[in-house]
Amino acid sequence: MPFKFERLEVWKASLDYVDLAYKLAEGLPAGEEYNLTSQLRRAATSVALNIAEGSTGQTDKEHARFIGMAIRSLVETVACLRLIERRKYPGHDVLGQELDLKAQELARRLHTLRKVLDPAHGWLRERAEEYDAAEAPDENA
Repeated sequence: MPFKFERLEVWKASLDYVDLAYKLAEGLPAGEEYNLTSQLRRAATSVALNIAEGSTGQTDKEHARFIGMAIRSLVETVACLRLIERRKYPGHDVLGQELDLKAQELARRLHTLRKVLDPAHGWLRERAEEYDAAEAPDENA
């Protein structure tokens, strides 16, 4: 009999995300082994582990807290991805774009699950338009 988390679509999606993150990490330079490579792998793995841990024997409120930790770990992987893109490391273009799209979808699913688990909590969410680079003020003005 599977554990509760094994039936969650968001957990299954997180496994695909971990696999893709590992694939990108494999192509990073040897000098990043104990920095970006390790950090990307650990943060991606943490997404799946927090989904699993929060689902077992917890109240909905506690489960929502673990989903929040999964969201933070996911954001950490996106920060790693931005560093990889900035340095133009191998795989940053095709794999990086695919990972970025999967991160956005996984974030939507995690936010939805957290909201369903604890709807009374006024979850704070950033508005995407606040971060639109095209509308950012010119720092030199």
